Amino acid sequence: MLRFSFFLLLAGIGTGVFAQSPFKNILLDDKGEGYNPCEPSIAINFSNPDNIVAGAILNRVYTSLDGGKTWQTQGLKSSYGVFGDPCVVSDYEGNIHYLHLSDPSQKGWSSPTILDRIVCQSSSDGGVTWNNGGFMGNFHPKDQDKEWAVADPKSGRLYTTWTQFDKYDSPDTADKSNIYFAASKKQGAKWSKAVRINEASGDCLDDDATTEGAVPAAGPKGEVYVAWALNEKIYFDRSTDGGKTWMDKDIVAAEQKGGWSLDIPGINRCNGMPVTVCDLSQGPNRGTLYINWSDQRNGETDTDVWNINSTDGGLTWSQPVRVNDDAPGRQQFLSWLTVDQTTGYLYCVFYDRRDYSDLRTDVYVAVSTDAGKTWKNVKISEKAFTPQKQTFFGDYTNIAAHAGRICPIWTRMDNQRTSVWTSVIRQEDLLGK
Repeated sequence: MLRFSFFLLLAGIGTGVFAQSPFKNILLDDKGEGYNPCEPSIAINFSNPDNIVAGAILNRVYTSLDGGKTWQTQGLKSSYGVFGDPCVVSDYEGNIHYLHLSDPSQKGWSSPTILDRIVCQSSSDGGVTWNNGGFMGNFHPKDQDKEWAVADPKSGRLYTTWTQFDKYDSPDTADKSNIYFAASKKQGAKWSKAVRINEASGDCLDDDATTEGAVPAAGPKGEVYVAWALNEKIYFDRSTDGGKTWMDKDIVAAEQKGGWSLDIPGINRCNGMPVTVCDLSQGPNRGTLYINWSDQRNGETDTDVWNINSTDGGLTWSQPVRVNDDAPGRQQFLSWLTVDQTTGYLYCVFYDRRDYSDLRTDVYVAVSTDAGKTWKNVKISEKAFTPQKQTFFGDYTNIAAHAGRICPIWTRMDNQRTSVWTSVIRQEDLLGK
């Protein structure tokens, strides 16, 4: 079990806070270990909203036990190795789970066993200590990548989906990518046999023709929902029995004009992969499904963020609604969607260049209180930043919301160095801006 050192973030000390913003930006990390921090993920403990836990590559963990006033940091360790793509989620019993890629030899890309499985490490004390982890999808020499998870309040299980590459980055047309699913049996320690759920395979080049972006959502009656991107389409599949069986034919939920691999000036790699969530609140939209993504249907200089919904379990989908409310012609990208399960309100975080004609970039959060029909956009970054393409920026942002508390998390880049930031926002303050 790991114990960690403490550091205190105080308003006005160092570079962690820029006073001109209505929302305090909190610096979590600008150092990292071996890799500069990026690809952040964050979770609010469903049993204790003052407990917030976040992660970043390759193995960083940030924990607050007082609602974001102070933070603690550590490097996560496991005998299976920790190699990025962090996904931090809370279950409904108050446990925190940190899923990531594997590196059992701890030799990085020089090892043939890297990416041999998906690992889930768990904490029962709010992120103070972590177990060694359970794992799923151990199909070496195939590569397991880009996982995400969700907790099911009905069964208490975790559901995870990811992409399996026959051989990552292989140009061989015989090598394929597919979407896999597994469910935990003991709160992340033991996992069911991983099963393929997609109908059409992709290639292994990690581009538009690759099956990627699988983010699962739990339904109110034990359903599991998931969407992913492939060849300018967003595909959807569902299970109505907790992942035991899946539909024979995948549904095309939306067109993704231009594909999920986006060319954004200043960003060396950018995706518009879908994020799927389901409203489990007791509100009027309980059971409604949402899929969020970004694409360039309006041109390469006008990337937009989109949202659709389904009220019949994913069999039919609405027309896309544009989430960003600016005039046409600017870039919005790397979005992530969440739903506050106590209210049913939707929150979407994304990067935004609406105020500039150059590469300066802000961070926005959009909120919808009417099931995604309309969106209010609020700038939350205190200061714009200018990314440079030669530095890896990461593949995603993230956002958590629970009991009226909203916690977006994002990466900045200053002088070619990345840093990870968050903000702890009250629902009434966001809606009032």
